[in-house]
Formats: sequence, C-alpha cells, structure tokens
Amino acid sequence: MNLVLWRHAEAEDGVPDEARKLTARGRRQAVAMAAWLDAQLPAPRRVLVSPARRTRETAAAFAEDVIIEPAVSTAATPQGLLRAAGWPDDKGTVLVIGHQPTLGEAAALALTGHVAPWRVKKGAIWWISLDGGDPLLRAVLPPSALD
Repeated sequence: MNLVLWRHAEAEDGVPDEARKLTARGRRQAVAMAAWLDAQLPAPRRVLVSPARRTRETAAAFAEDVIIEPAVSTAATPQGLLRAAGWPDDKGTVLVIGHQPTLGEAAALALTGHVAPWRVKKGAIWWISLDGGDPLLRAVLPPSALD
C-alpha cells in the first residue's frame, strides 16, 4: 500500500474555518504538487479529502474523482484517518488531503505505531509505503522544493 498524506496548500485566514479558500500562492502550490504526484504515484489511486473548502480546492488540482471523507476533517483523529485510508491493509495508492495536526500525528502512527506531534508543512506531502510488512518513508516533499 502507498499512503500519501498531503496537507492542503496555503489558505486565506478567516472564519468560518471550513470555508477558507486557497490563496493565489496556494493554488500554484497545489498545481505544482499535483503534477509531481501524478508523475510519481502508482495506480490505482483513491483520493480522500476533508470537507473543508481549502482541501477540496487542493484536491481539484490533482483529480476530479475524490471522496469527501469526514474522517479526515479538521476534527479528525490520526486513528480515524488511517482507518478511513485503509492503512495498512488497503491495496494501491491512497492520497489523503487534510489538516495539521492530524496529518503529522497519522504519519507518526503509521511509521512508528505511536502518535507523536510531527509537523507536515502547508502544501507538503509525506509518502509512506508498506514494504514487506515494514512501513517505509518514501518521500517528504514541501511545495518549496518544486519552485
């Protein structure tokens, strides 16, 4: 299984939180990361997206066919996120577009078996795969690496 955790790109400040949209820079970040992911990620692919507007806008740069998943919302838990993604038993590639701190906590849980306060930068991805039963960190890529 390939699990890719993608934190939404840069978004405007404001309330309500669920309605915040991407900035112009955030839209550029999403397009650049989506192009990199499209070239790198193996098929089949499933895309899970938080209901928040900024995650849906980030996802739109990558795919039209996405699953809006409350288990990856701003109120998500790392355990719920991994369960929704099917980690570690799903087949193929699952791309999860969500929020901090849950994405960082889910990365720690998937890689170490314990929740820890790891940080995923805005617009960045963490690609974790299962290789012979052991989790492997394949890539950590911030959007600034694609400028």
